[in-house]
Amino acid sequence: MTVWHEERGSGEPVVLLHSGVADSGMWDPQWEPLGERFRVIRLDFRGHGRTPCVAEGPYSDAGDVADLLAALGLRRVGLVGSSYGGRVALELATGHPDLVSRLVLLNAGCGLPPTPDLEAFGAEEDQLIEAGDVGGAVDLNVRTWLGSEADEPTRARLAAMQRHAFEVQLAADPEIERRRDPIDLTVITAPTLVVTGGRDLPYFRESGRHIAEELPDATLLELDWAGHLPSLERPAEVTRLLNEFLS
Repeated sequence: MTVWHEERGSGEPVVLLHSGVADSGMWDPQWEPLGERFRVIRLDFRGHGRTPCVAEGPYSDAGDVADLLAALGLRRVGLVGSSYGGRVALELATGHPDLVSRLVLLNAGCGLPPTPDLEAFGAEEDQLIEAGDVGGAVDLNVRTWLGSEADEPTRARLAAMQRHAFEVQLAADPEIERRRDPIDLTVITAPTLVVTGGRDLPYFRESGRHIAEELPDATLLELDWAGHLPSLERPAEVTRLLNEFLS
């Protein structure tokens, strides 16, 4: 299995892990600026962007990332994860704590039980998909996950990434099994910046507070203006945050 990825720049390696509603293209605003200071790597999880949704057996996205980093000869990296990508980063840091030098989590989940707001979103998305209304499901995701700071071109770009992911995943073999690796916040020792959005769903604000309380070395930062995807909503501001923390 080949996971699509690309690199830019030199210096300390930094790996960008995308949200489940997007693909590696969500990092376009950060790609060149971070590449001026770091060796930046981004990839597409299976079923997103340029990585197909295929597997010969059970797999995990954290396992795919670990395999990619091993193939690239990287033994210590900074990780930046947005939403689901943040969960993958926590899984990877749990299984390979010595691999992670620094960690940035942007509205990440960590496996807390779903709250009513998240359950309501999931039920509506499932209903639209079961009815064959992929366009409606795309619109729901864009409305839910992008805050008011995002402009119309950004909304259109996110819609295209989400539509592509839906189409690839719905056409895939339903027997493909993606597992989630365990998360143990107590074993993650890397300095961590936990970012939450003041306008995000309550579930992710609660998750951010929980992560920051449980990690041994974490700083919690709430962006009062942000929805769920701040790197797309105010890209320059988030790029500055990343540069400052990762340096």
